[in-house]
Amino acid sequence: MVNLDLRSLTLPVGIIRMLEVVLTCVSFSLVASAGHVLSTHWDWCMFTWCFCCFFSLFILIMEFTRFSAKVPISWDDFTTAFAVLAALMCFTSSVIYPTFFTCPTCYRQIAATVSSLLCFGVYVGEVVLARLRPGGEISGFLSTVPGLLKILETVLACIIFTSLDPARFLFHPGLQWCVAVYSLCFIFALVIIFLTVGQLLSLFPFSFDKLLTVYNILATMMYMTATVIWPLYSFENNPRPVPCSPCPWDNLVVVTFMTVINLVIYILDTIYSIKVVFFTLDEE
Repeated sequence: MVNLDLRSLTLPVGIIRMLEVVLTCVSFSLVASAGHVLSTHWDWCMFTWCFCCFFSLFILIMEFTRFSAKVPISWDDFTTAFAVLAALMCFTSSVIYPTFFTCPTCYRQIAATVSSLLCFGVYVGEVVLARLRPGGEISGFLSTVPGLLKILETVLACIIFTSLDPARFLFHPGLQWCVAVYSLCFIFALVIIFLTVGQLLSLFPFSFDKLLTVYNILATMMYMTATVIWPLYSFENNPRPVPCSPCPWDNLVVVTFMTVINLVIYILDTIYSIKVVFFTLDEE
């Protein structure tokens, strides 16, 4: 027999999650009614709202039916990580969608943008509530600074992937190396997130913190090469066409900026990991 927990819907976090479901549903419904657009940016925005709506509803149902207490993962860590991830995804969609797909008379698109911004604010509210738990405890790795940085790294990588044009890098070995860097770092960051949520870190016969430090150093060095190579090969003899408002050339700029930002995130992640491994552990 299923024991229902009505209190999970009346608590502030429950009310916030119901708002998340409604607002994300409104966003993708408005955009879908405006018509499909052949664009990876459009696909990313629609995926964001559908993904966030589904998992917010999933979390609500799991907690309402008390099944969340039976799953073999760190549930608090999972929900906190998802809220951070959803906030970042909604923020990027709230910037990308109006940039590429709205106009002064596109009322449904404008309404979808407003709804997406409200989604972002609601998910931020959930993150704040998670951080203000009684006693201020942190539930797990993904709720710590390195864990949050890992989530940010994956989101920025997703934005890079939505802006890549295969026709541009298919015949350029230098750009292919950059795509390999984005892909490898993205995959390893996802693996780290899944291992922590699944509470599988205890299976490692060595220190996870030291492994994470080595990975961060390698990823930072790889991103450094991509930060130099991508703009060098992308913009060489390739000026901005006229007219371009926007055009595929702008995607090259997006990838360049996201690469630089992600490099900064990886540097911060590396510095924090080195501090934890070589200073905090030594003090203990």
